[in-house]
Amino acid sequence: MSESDWPASLADSELEELDQYLRAHAEDEHLLLDGVHGLLTSLAIGPVPPKPDEWLAEVLHEPFADAEEGERVLTLLARLNDSVLLEIETGAYEPILGEIDADDGGTAFTSRGWCEGFSRGIDLRAPAWEARLGQDSDLMQHLGPIIALSIEDEVFESDADFAPLSDEEYDECIARIPDSVEAVAGYWRDHPVTDEESRRLGGDDAQPPRRRGGRWVH
Repeated sequence: MSESDWPASLADSELEELDQYLRAHAEDEHLLLDGVHGLLTSLAIGPVPPKPDEWLAEVLHEPFADAEEGERVLTLLARLNDSVLLEIETGAYEPILGEIDADDGGTAFTSRGWCEGFSRGIDLRAPAWEARLGQDSDLMQHLGPIIALSIEDEVFESDADFAPLSDEEYDECIARIPDSVEAVAGYWRDHPVTDEESRRLGGDDAQPPRRRGGRWVH
């Protein structure tokens, strides 16, 4: 792919436009922009690429006001997905994170929304992820920073007794997300799904997406 053929990343104004649309139509447990980015990331680096209607069902929950709005929102979402793929391919990936009020009166980044979206992407391919996480410690290690953040942000519960992350440890885990994403992408490239895993994901007896109820299954 030549540089002129690369899909353009969304401008800040376009990200803001998409963010405002998602916020205006959000209900409890709906993904906002950071969650959509996490969802698209986990699908991009996971075992089997998704079809658009699979992940769009996790993002859009009501009809568009008109055809013009629909075309615009779908275009922005498609370009966001393209930008995730491009950033991973070129080693330039950075997560889109939310912000919360900090104790000092300023703001701080939070990975909660991104991790929630990431977990939903795993849910869409649960049979392959869960089988590998139960068999291959390397994959679990690659996911280490994301798992730690997910537990800290109460996206997942864990049977193990984990000490809370300090502010410094939390920030360090956030800084390690790009490396974790790259490592997981490399894992699935080097260890593609088996015929049996592919059958379970896409065959006639494929299992529907599973919700973990906030628990990291491994």
